[in-house]
This record gives sequence, structure tokens and C-alpha cells, in this order.
Amino acid sequence: MGKDEDTPDAQGAGVETLTPVPSPAMTDGILGKAATMEIPIHGNGEAGQLPEDDGLEQDLQQVMVSGPNLNETSIVSGGYGGSGDGLIPTGSGRHPPHSATPAGPGDEIARGIAGEKFDIVKKWGINTYKCTKQLLSERFGRGSRTVDLELELQIELLRETKRKYESVLQLGRALTAHLYSLLQTQHALGDAFADLSQKSPELQEEFGYNAETQKLLCKNGETLLGAVNFFVSSINTLVTKTMEDTLMTVKQYEAARLEYDAYRTDLEELSLGPRDAGTRGRLESAQATFQAHRDKYEKLRGDVAIKLKFLEENKIKVMHKQLLLFHNAVSAYFAGNQKQLEQTLQQFNIKLRPPGAEKPSWLEEQ
Repeated sequence: MGKDEDTPDAQGAGVETLTPVPSPAMTDGILGKAATMEIPIHGNGEAGQLPEDDGLEQDLQQVMVSGPNLNETSIVSGGYGGSGDGLIPTGSGRHPPHSATPAGPGDEIARGIAGEKFDIVKKWGINTYKCTKQLLSERFGRGSRTVDLELELQIELLRETKRKYESVLQLGRALTAHLYSLLQTQHALGDAFADLSQKSPELQEEFGYNAETQKLLCKNGETLLGAVNFFVSSINTLVTKTMEDTLMTVKQYEAARLEYDAYRTDLEELSLGPRDAGTRGRLESAQATFQAHRDKYEKLRGDVAIKLKFLEENKIKVMHKQLLLFHNAVSAYFAGNQKQLEQTLQQFNIKLRPPGAEKPSWLEEQ
């Protein structure tokens, strides 16, 4: 009977053991495994590629070369700013916390990248917010703006000059297209006159000298087209490369100026607030950030001033040569002075392709 009485108790005990209450160590282990499931780990301990980030492999290489020392990075389950008691074990939940297997190097690298990206996004968000706030304040007349009157005047003059040179460039390209069409027409007309000169004995002389005139005009037109194309090419380089390079620096300067004013306004607001232990820490941090943006602003302002100076000197030098070329070539062409027209091209080292080309590409790119 004693054996029969013990049997139900044993079976009852067996039923109870099917649904045990998880211990704290097992709960921590399960949570640790769930927290690490987002980062797949290969058998050799290296991090696998995250499907949501195709550029992770390149980020890993960059961190390995220039990133922080990941051996000094602690990983906590409480997120950023969590306590050290929440260290995530990577072992099974069956083992106690003190015997958990430490995270592999691939896990640490992936988490280091995640932390680095979070910091970058956080700084970008704060900076964007401050700059947007400053920009809106300036637009609505509520905020102050740092202005260098002399430099701003030079920048505006450069933009106006660029618009006018772009207009000249567009007209020069139109002139090139018209000259090419004229040359094609003159060439065809000369061939027609020459053909009629052979087939019309009674008008052979008249058709003959008209054919020679059109051929001569066509030859001079090719020389003029070469000069005009060289003029257009030089203006295009000046506008799309030299001026555009200076304006790119101007854009960087204007962005730095906006950041400088945004952090200056932030520092002024903190300076007017109450002074306690927490405020003093934020004030020192704001002062350091403001100084860094101030140095960047001053550097770019100096770069813009230097580029504007060199651009003006280069523009005068280039345009003096190109305007002289354009004047001499056009004057010689319409005066019918073939010798002077050829001397003009020799003076500016302009070379033409051999005769017979039928497209504008026969011109040498200067």
C-alpha cells in the first residue's frame, strides 16, 4: 500500500516539473539570446552581413582601420547609458550568469558600429535642428546674423558676373552653330556652281568665279569657326570650372556661417539662464562647440577671400586674351583678309583639323 500511495505523489511531482517557474539566471540568459538575435554570428565568431544595412561590410573595414578600440567598449542590455549590471551574456540560459560565454569579437564590432552610427545620427539631428531654427529666425527677422559686408558684396558680384558670362557662353554656342550651318550651305553652293559651270558653256565663267568665291568664303569661315570655338571653350572653362569651384567654397562658407550663428545663439541663451552645476557643464560644452564652429567659419571666410582674389586675376588674364582673339578673327573675316585671319590663329596657337571634315568635331579642343 505504501508503494501505491507513493505512486500518485511521484506522478503528481512529474506533472509539476513540466511547467517550472524560470529562475532569474535562466530569464537573463533567454533575454540575452533574444537581444543578440539581431546580429547573426558565424561559427568562427565573425559578424554576418545585416540585411538592413548593405554597407555594413565597408563600415566594418573602416572601423577596423580608424575606429575606436573596441576592447575598451562595454556592452549593456539597458541601451545607451545603462548600468553595468545589465551585461548581456551570449551563452545558453541554462548556465548561471557568472559562467556565461563572453561576446565574440564580431559581436563587439557590430555593436561598436551601431553605437558609432547612433552618435553620428544624434549629432546630425542636433546640428540640423539648431541650423533650421537659426535659419527660420533669420527669415522671420527674429534672430541676428553675422555679416561680412565686403565679402558678401564680392560674392554677390561673382554670382552676377557668372550669370552674365553664362549668357555670353550661350550666345557664343549659338554663333558657332550658325557659322557651321553657313559653312555647310556655302560648301554645297560652291559645289553646285562648279557643276553648273561644267554643264553650262554659255555661263561657264560666271558660274566659275562664283564657285571660287564660295570656296574661299568657306575656307575663311572654317578659320573663323576655329577661333570662335576656341573662344567658347575658354569661356566654358572659366564659368563651369573656375567660377563654380569658387562658388562651391562660398556654399561651404555660408553653411559654416549658419552653424556658427546657430551655436552662438545657443551659447547666448545658456549664458542668460540660471547658473547651477548642471548648467555650468552644459555651458562649458556649448562654449567648446561654439569655438570649434567659429574656427571653421573663420577659416572658410579666409579661403573664400583668397579664391575671390585669384579668380578676379585669372578672369582678367583669360578674358583679355579671348576678347582680343575674337575681335581680330571677326574683323579679318568680314574684311576678307585671309592672311590676317590665319595669323590670328597662329598667334593664339589654334590648330585646325585637315580639310574634309563634315562635323563641328573637326576642331581641335583647346
